[in-house]
Amino acid sequence: MSVHDVLSRGTPNPLRNQRVVIPIMSVFTIFMVIVDGSITTVALPSLARQFHLSPAGLDGVVVIYPICLGMVIPTSAWLLERHDGRRVLLLGLALFTLASGLCGAAENLQQLIVFRALQGLAAGALMPVSQALIFRTFTQHEQIRLSRITIIPQQLAPAIAPLLGGSLVVAFSWRWVFYANVPVGLAAVVFGLLFLGEHREHRAARLDLAGLLLSAAAMGSLMYGVCAGPDHGWATPAVISALMGGAALLGLAIRHQLRTDQPALRLRLFADRLFRKACLVGLVGLIPTMGTMFLIPLFLQQAQGRDAFASGSATFTEAFGVLLTMQAVGVLYQRVGPGPIIGGGLLGVAVVELLFATCDADTGLWTLRLYMFLLGVMMGAFFIPVTLASLTTLDRADSAQAATLGTVVRQFGMALAPTVVTTVLVLDSGHGGHADISTPVAGYQKAFLVLAAIALFTGLYAFSLGRQRRMPEAESTGTANVHAAGAAQGVRQALTARTPE
Repeated sequence: MSVHDVLSRGTPNPLRNQRVVIPIMSVFTIFMVIVDGSITTVALPSLARQFHLSPAGLDGVVVIYPICLGMVIPTSAWLLERHDGRRVLLLGLALFTLASGLCGAAENLQQLIVFRALQGLAAGALMPVSQALIFRTFTQHEQIRLSRITIIPQQLAPAIAPLLGGSLVVAFSWRWVFYANVPVGLAAVVFGLLFLGEHREHRAARLDLAGLLLSAAAMGSLMYGVCAGPDHGWATPAVISALMGGAALLGLAIRHQLRTDQPALRLRLFADRLFRKACLVGLVGLIPTMGTMFLIPLFLQQAQGRDAFASGSATFTEAFGVLLTMQAVGVLYQRVGPGPIIGGGLLGVAVVELLFATCDADTGLWTLRLYMFLLGVMMGAFFIPVTLASLTTLDRADSAQAATLGTVVRQFGMALAPTVVTTVLVLDSGHGGHADISTPVAGYQKAFLVLAAIALFTGLYAFSLGRQRRMPEAESTGTANVHAAGAAQGVRQALTARTPE
């Protein structure tokens, strides 16, 4: 007799209800991945001292993670359609936890890079799989209502991670930044083994090996080019080769998958107008939102000369702004639809960027905290509404593929955000390497203006998403035969592409 059989007897237990269990698993997963991305950047200066390198010498540790993450994402839809979602999610969590412990125990830089790559491979499956389980179960209205609760830990994770990471590095060492994942990961795996039920898509998906290999190679090559370009120079042979090779592989992957009956990535979903537009808005909209989250710590530490703790305390207020807005978005979405909410939110982001552009070396911390809070208020109108809009007119049977394509788009947006910021700073500083302390305050102000322009044009385009609010089966999917459960997740992942020196 299994533990699950014992627990299934006796008095009713809410943990027997998968509509309760999967939101908990989702929070575990997202919290751990987000904290890992945010907390790791704090440890890089300590890592540089440990291995007698400059922070620039740790590019391998930084870049390998998004490369491996991007390579695995295309396989996640096939894994979920072919295999039990429970097994895929738990194996991913176990691998991520193991890799975290190995990163902390690494004896040299080469080992750390290998184990960091293993983390990226696991994380590439965790995000889209957990999201797809959610989209299969809840109606759009239920997702919005649940998101008002699940967004809390998702927003607190990147807010507390820099403070937690700084404390661990100061009190112990950089190794504990990775060890911090282990107890959370073990708890998630044990909880899933006890309470998470089987979630199988009853679809005999054929393995499109050629499509998977082409997609993974294209993603890996493009991610390397985008992440390494600002640091090494866009004209360097390695970056040019990566971008050109990635573009060629991407073209081959698209050609192959449009001609295949059961492709690794169902690109035909982009024929849906609302899905296509929402993905485009999500991709470009991440540049000003996440770009600002990357730029503010740089501004505080390099232009104003503040320490990491002051930087973390200044950006912390953004999370409260997002949480505040999310309480209203659920009601407004059902009344006015995605276009006005997302468009208005991005226009608000543009206004806040203009406020940041007025800051200089003497601007006080509380002024910056206020601006960060306002940024969070506007970002809350962008994140979850754009994800929900992308699924409004799609069949629920396509949820795994839609989640995978959405994750691919968001991953590129996450990589482009710091790339745009760093490129502007490097060009303004007159140096061919990193944006460093020699970058004048005017360079940061110019970067904020560039982000404001991007937010403005994206916001205006977002109004074309219209006012369509419900998926075709929004009122008829609350049946007992639902195989998975969850809540709409925020798309905010920590930026792991670059870090201030």
